[in-house]
Amino acid sequence: MARILGYIATSLDGFIAAPGDNLEWLFRYDGMDLGEHDYGRFLRRIRTVVMGRGTYDFIAKDDGPWAYEQQRVIVVTSQPIADPKGALETRGDIDSLIAELRGLGDGDVWMLGGGRLQMAFIERGALDEIEIYVMPELIGGGTPLFPATGFQITPKLLSAQALDRGCVRLHYAFPPARSDGRPPDLRSVGP
Repeated sequence: MARILGYIATSLDGFIAAPGDNLEWLFRYDGMDLGEHDYGRFLRRIRTVVMGRGTYDFIAKDDGPWAYEQQRVIVVTSQPIADPKGALETRGDIDSLIAELRGLGDGDVWMLGGGRLQMAFIERGALDEIEIYVMPELIGGGTPLFPATGFQITPKLLSAQALDRGCVRLHYAFPPARSDGRPPDLRSVGP
C-alpha cells in the first residue's frame, strides 16, 4: 500500500505563497542545505505526484521543463486540461482517487502544492505524514498553509530539526481513516 506524503514550505507566519501566488520570499532559499531531507532526494523516492488544478496551472506557467518526467502525475480537477505541459492524468473525485492511490504498490505518493487538497486528504484520514519546512520569513499574508475548514485533529510529531539558514523541519504523522472508511476521530495519533 502506498504512503501518501506531504512535503511543503511555509513562512513563519503560516503562508505558502505571498499575495498573487508570489514565491520570491521562498526562492531566496534556493541552494539551501537540507542534507538528507533535500527536495531532490525526496522526489527520487516518489512514484506518484498528486496536485490540485491551481498548483498545476502555477507550475505550467513556468518556462522550464516539466519537472515530473520520472513520476506519474495526477491533477485533481473538474475541468479538462488542454495541451498539458507534461504527461499527466486527471481525476475529479477525491474519494475514488484515495482508494486508487491506496492500491498502488510501486512507491510513495506526494501531495504537491497548496493546503486545500492536503486538507481534503487529512479530513478523510488519507494523508499519512507531512514534512513542513518553516522558513524564517514573515510575509504578512497570502495563501495559508492550511485553509480554515473547522476540522480538528492532533497529529503526532515524529521529529523537529533546525536546518540551514534558520529553516526548521517539522515531521508529523496523521491518524489513519477508521476501518469503516470514515475519517479519523478527532484525537491524537499518540502522546
